[in-house]
Parts: sequence; C-alpha cells; structure tokens
Amino acid sequence: MAKSTHVVPNSSRGGWDSKDSGNSRVSRHFDKKSETTDWAREHSSKIGSELVIHNKNGQIGQKDSHGNDDCPPRG
Repeated sequence: MAKSTHVVPNSSRGGWDSKDSGNSRVSRHFDKKSETTDWAREHSSKIGSELVIHNKNGQIGQKDSHGNDDCPPRG
C-alpha cells in the first residue's frame, strides 16, 4: 500500500488535522485548513507520500503526489 498524508477536518475539536496513513494518531492539528495544508505538503514531500486534501464534508477535494510518479506519465 502506498503512503499517503491526509488533511481532514476535526469534528470533535474543530480545525484541521494532518494524518499519515497507517498511523492511528494525528501528526499535527491546526485551526486553519491553509496552515494544515502548507505543513502537510512539506511533510508529504519529505517522506515521499501522496497528499490527499479533504473538503469540510470529508470528501476528497484534491490530491498531490510526492512519491513514485512515472515521469513522464504513461499514456
């Protein structure tokens, strides 16, 4: 399974969390989505994971890969 870092809303305490797949604990918590996304993008780049940014309703809104992309992409 590929590694991924998710930016998700925190319904219990408000704000936004960054969480790596396979970990039960949150990596970081921020009040603003933009702060969480900035931190998660840098973190994801360092560990070579896919960044998955969720909308406030929990659905995936955006993806950005920092891992093993084909370069150039296939067909």
